[in-house]
Amino acid sequence: MAESKSLRIAYGEALAELGAENDKIVVLDADLSNATMTNRFSAVYPDRFFDFGIAEANMACAAAGFAHEGLLPFISTFALFGAGRAYEQIRNSIAYVNANVKFGFSHSGLCVGEDGGSHQSIEDIALMRVMPNMTIFVPCDAVEVRKAVRAAAAIEGPVYIRVARPVCECFTDESTPFVPGKANIMREGGDVAIIAMGLMVAEALKAADLLAAEGIRATVVNMHTVKPLDEDAVLSVAEKCGAVVTAEEHSVIGGLGSAVAEVLAGRSGAKFARVGIEDRFGQSGTPAELFADYGLTAENIAENARRLVK
Repeated sequence: MAESKSLRIAYGEALAELGAENDKIVVLDADLSNATMTNRFSAVYPDRFFDFGIAEANMACAAAGFAHEGLLPFISTFALFGAGRAYEQIRNSIAYVNANVKFGFSHSGLCVGEDGGSHQSIEDIALMRVMPNMTIFVPCDAVEVRKAVRAAAAIEGPVYIRVARPVCECFTDESTPFVPGKANIMREGGDVAIIAMGLMVAEALKAADLLAAEGIRATVVNMHTVKPLDEDAVLSVAEKCGAVVTAEEHSVIGGLGSAVAEVLAGRSGAKFARVGIEDRFGQSGTPAELFADYGLTAENIAENARRLVK
């Protein structure tokens, strides 16, 4: 496996690499390029980089214009500001007309840490998932971020890439498949299936280790694409295991857990539980403290799995 690396740095590097191969790539940012790491692109292609300041709605509309002129725009800011403040423009100017715009929104979820609840986007996937024409990637590590950027560029239409802030251990490598809409099975087991996305893939793998010590065999699924969801994979692991736990650094309302529940409803008798952020906002604290307080831990995933198996 590759060494630990920041997902947002991987995003900026991937943009710079893609920009060297395709002169149609343009990058737009909202006064946060040093945080989103799009400065990696602007450093080598300043004539294709546009800083819109704190004007996310204008940035989204400009991106739509670039796309209509045949360019391939990637727009970046914090997830809260992009998915929230520019929602109407993303909906009407981009998704509604299926404009070929890509979103690399960083600092998502609770892992923003001390910035607090005002900056922690726990609803961005729900907002993006409800939009027709939108594809959603939630990579689990830096290697997957790079693959997600390339996959997004190859898709015609809007794509949302949810980019986490922290430095993370890599659980995938260059040989690991990244096929949009196709989940990756990280571990096989027949007692319970843990379906996770993003930073929770690491916790899911740790939970599987905890369960294995008790004789409970868990399948771990990396659902890197939330939309279109791999329904076949969901139904397959549900049938094999008879119990499914989802794990996400996002509200349990409208995110991965909701998407999996929608697939299972009326089509599977598997037991089901969701691990994620309950109906509450974030708060200030270190990422580790917040993950513990909100139950985004291997121990909580394992406990939910035990209850289902029993």
